[in-house]
Amino acid sequence: MNKILIVGGAGYIGSHACKALAAAGYTPVVFDNLSTGHRELVKWGGFFKGDLADKEAILSCLKKYRPAAVMHFAAYAAVGESVENPAKYYSNNVAATLNLLEAMRSRGVDKFIFSSSCAVYGAPRSLPMKEDQPLEPVNPYGRTKKIVEEMLSDYSAAYGLEYASLRYFNAAGADPDGETGEAHNPETHIIPLALDAAMGRTPFVKIFGADYKTPDGTCLRDYVHVTDLAGAHLLALKLLMKNGKSLILNLGNGRGFSVKEVVETARLVTGEKIKAVVCARRSGDPAELVASGALARRTLGWKPRYTRLADIIGTAWQWHSRGKRIANRE
Repeated sequence: MNKILIVGGAGYIGSHACKALAAAGYTPVVFDNLSTGHRELVKWGGFFKGDLADKEAILSCLKKYRPAAVMHFAAYAAVGESVENPAKYYSNNVAATLNLLEAMRSRGVDKFIFSSSCAVYGAPRSLPMKEDQPLEPVNPYGRTKKIVEEMLSDYSAAYGLEYASLRYFNAAGADPDGETGEAHNPETHIIPLALDAAMGRTPFVKIFGADYKTPDGTCLRDYVHVTDLAGAHLLALKLLMKNGKSLILNLGNGRGFSVKEVVETARLVTGEKIKAVVCARRSGDPAELVASGALARRTLGWKPRYTRLADIIGTAWQWHSRGKRIANRE
């Protein structure tokens, strides 16, 4: 019973989770439709090509592999796109997740690790942000994550589902061994965008707003290394398998770095002159989002290894500069 189904395991965070699971003696099995994931990143276990919109495909996969638990990473996650096309987000992030939960229930799989987000909170009431802050998401993406968390609570009460909902802040960096990393198309994350500019793939990197009430006027964000995120998923799985008690936890470093700090650190790491252009604010961007990860540390014994911004960006730079980045297929 060491097989773990990784839905969305051909993507950024999911592939890192697969590596962590394999290193710990589990057998990850990836379920992915490859719409945004990459077959090249499925390196640590089996692969089943399928879509969460197809409940029969999920059932077939569960019957074939009989996993002990499911980790779910297969959500659309671009905030701006969710505002422009909410139907896409409710269909995939909510309705398709319901398909997954129903298929699990019919096959008797009752352990679930959910990739949630700090977007469930909306604007911070206080900093650092704790798990008991009211959930007031300000965009469709955040609302889909909140709805799924409510579904999990209801499934737990009614059907005995045991789950961990992990609300992470800004995932960043890449596998230190260079075996997997970030490969989005289009890319929306500031670190790979800055590195694209460093490599001349783009002429500059955009800074959205420089008039926030922060030390340098740009947004502050909590960057947590993707390997540390994968490690937290592994710890949550072990605890869930041991005691069956559901968990809701923040995953973050507990420190905010500004957009200007990210760009300047990328310049130092790469040794390149990265041009930055200040643009208008994006609607709905809070000035500061910083996690309190104290509960995850106490509950899981989780301790992030990568706390320095230069180290986080350094691993991403290795992925980019050594030609490890997966070529866009579109």
